[in-house]
Amino acid sequence: MHTAQSIRTVLHKPLTPVLFFFGGVSFDTLTLTRIDRLFDNLILLGYLGLLGVLIVRLGRAGRASKTTEAVPLSAVATLMERTRPYHPMAIQFLLGGLFSAYAIFYSRSASFTSTAVFFALLVGLLVGNEFLHDQVSNFRLMLALYALAAASFLTFFLPVITGVMTTAMFLAGAVLSAGLAIAMVRLVYKGSLFSCWEPIRTALPALLVVGTLVAFYFLNWIPPVPLSMSFGGVYHKVVRSGDAYELTFERPPSYRFWKRNDDPFRGQEAAHCFTAIFAPVDLRAEIYHHWEHRVAEGPNAGRFVTTDRIRLAIVGGRDGGYRAFTVKERVAPGDWRVNVETMQGRIIGRVSFRVEVATEPLVFKTIFY
Repeated sequence: MHTAQSIRTVLHKPLTPVLFFFGGVSFDTLTLTRIDRLFDNLILLGYLGLLGVLIVRLGRAGRASKTTEAVPLSAVATLMERTRPYHPMAIQFLLGGLFSAYAIFYSRSASFTSTAVFFALLVGLLVGNEFLHDQVSNFRLMLALYALAAASFLTFFLPVITGVMTTAMFLAGAVLSAGLAIAMVRLVYKGSLFSCWEPIRTALPALLVVGTLVAFYFLNWIPPVPLSMSFGGVYHKVVRSGDAYELTFERPPSYRFWKRNDDPFRGQEAAHCFTAIFAPVDLRAEIYHHWEHRVAEGPNAGRFVTTDRIRLAIVGGRDGGYRAFTVKERVAPGDWRVNVETMQGRIIGRVSFRVEVATEPLVFKTIFY
């Protein structure tokens, strides 16, 4: 008894939630590698499964405190009851682990565009999880966070296992997430003396979370996981040579030794946009190189306008990403960008560059990718 009491005292110290939070983050950082790796996804499934069980137990404990019903306990339920003082910290650990994993995976697909909105939300939840310890007993809040965690997982997991990345697949994940939330509410309120409105009010925040994610999707605010841009740049010339691509660009000055592309792009020759897009094994998708030029004058002055949107079909599986390039024959001086995006317009990555007039002969350098 003395040992158990000592453990309980340690676990309730103020710094313990912080340690559990960073424990979840550190564990995911060390173990997660590729978004399509079976072991990584099994870890996340295990997190979601255990988190769901603990949240249901949390809800049933809260319900039991408001009723006089006596429920016989099985051996497993007895064990869960004995460990109940530690459930809040376990829930915090699992949420920290899930949201840190999502931050890692979604950061690879997010860009500094509207798709950063959802990534910023995940980072906010990752940091905010540290302060959730006093709110873990709030079943509605935990259920809403679970719905968000489940939907975030299914957004990339379903395309990984099916090899299909479409709007219908995303909506299927949203429906499954909502179904999980409803099933958890039914488990908690099974045989309850509450009115039928109480379970509905409990499930409503979770359903609103799922509905908000659907709205984010159609606003193109969710990064296009599991796709991500591994490499991208603009070049004077791109040629395939065996299993590699020769990328030719203006040789940079010695103090810019890290430069590996043409930015600025000097001259008015054809510009080649080369990208490598990572996609899971067996996933086939259509992406687009969306060329845009900033207008210098007129009613659209200062805005980027579309010049070309070129379709590319990609196949997943290569560690370095599926390599492809598109060509713009004539590029006028000024600011340009190429959005690498899905069919629905969600931006995977962006290549920005400025075109300038060449005032001297150019010296080129070639690298292989």
